[in-house]
This record gives sequence, structure tokens and C-alpha cells, in this order.
Amino acid sequence: MRLSPRDNAFFDLFAASARNLREGVRLLSEALASDSDRADIAVRLKEVEHQGDEHTHDIVRRVNSTFVTPFDREDIYRLSGALDDVLDDVEAALDLMVLYRVGDLPSGVGDLVDVLDRAAELTADAMPRLQTPSELTDYWIEVNRLENQADQDYRRLLARIFSGEYDALTVHKLKDVVDTLESAVDGFETVANIVEQIAIKES
Repeated sequence: MRLSPRDNAFFDLFAASARNLREGVRLLSEALASDSDRADIAVRLKEVEHQGDEHTHDIVRRVNSTFVTPFDREDIYRLSGALDDVLDDVEAALDLMVLYRVGDLPSGVGDLVDVLDRAAELTADAMPRLQTPSELTDYWIEVNRLENQADQDYRRLLARIFSGEYDALTVHKLKDVVDTLESAVDGFETVANIVEQIAIKES
């Protein structure tokens, strides 16, 4: 099926959503490097998260008002929701850092955020190319590799958090933050898996 010009708006919307997600991860990285400015950065990230909600609503509204969609409606809903879920986790991770006043974080947290940053970059690059999903094989393979790397980083972080280096309350706070970051990485893998499923259906 050939796509009409109107259908192309979906790809623009997904690209905008992914760019916004990329900005959210960039702010998280910025906050990690600046303990004193985290509260201010968290406010900016909350605004990015609100913008992400708007992108999701725009996609859903267009699905509901479009007779012919570029690919399966359910996949459009799933992909837009998955992108939104990642940004929710990114925002929540920073919010927890601020609310818990965690201060210095274990160095391994930076490794997880680096994975998020790379996954966000790959996703922002992939979304504008959804018109030819079969050409995105390298994208979902690399995101899955990054998720496997993050699993190892996560386990090492847990080992350090529970090593006795921290008091019980700090352990609880740090685990909440790390679990939320790990959930965000899993979310990027979910996005990549949906893109792969779309490619299989369209092939």
C-alpha cells in the first residue's frame, strides 16, 4: 500500500516525540553532573515530559481521525505509548533523586545514564525513517545490545548498593532510582521491538 501525503504526518509526529525524549535524557545527564542544580533541571524535565504527553495525544487523535494509517493502528498506539513510557521513567528517576535528596550517586549510575543517552540518540535517528522500517535492523539490534549491557551495569550497581557501604535508608533510596533508570532502558528496548514487529508485518 502506498502512503498518502496525510499519512506522512504520523512519521513527523513520531520523530518529534523521539526528539523530545532525547532532550529529556539530555537533561537527566545534565542533572547527574550537577547535584546543586538538580531541582531546577527537574522542573525543565517535567516540562519536557508534558510536551511528550502532547505528542502522544496528537498521535492518538490523528489515528482516531484517519481512515488509512501507514501501518497497523494497534502498533501506532503501542509505539506512541512506549515512547511516552520511557520519558515518564526518565522524568521519574530525576524526580526521585530530588525528592530523596540522594546527593552523590554511585559511579555506576552514570553508566546506566550513558546507555540511556545512546539509546535515545539511536531512537531519535530511527523514528524519522519509519517509512522504511526494514532498513532499521541495525537500530533494534544495537538497542537490544545496549539493554543487555545495562542489565550488567544494573546488577553491578545492586551489588554495590547492598554491599554495606550505605545505610538502610540510603539503600532504599538508591534502589528506587536505579530501578527506575533500568525500567527506562527496558522501555527503549520495547520501542525497538515494536519497530522490529512493524518491519516484519510490512515486509
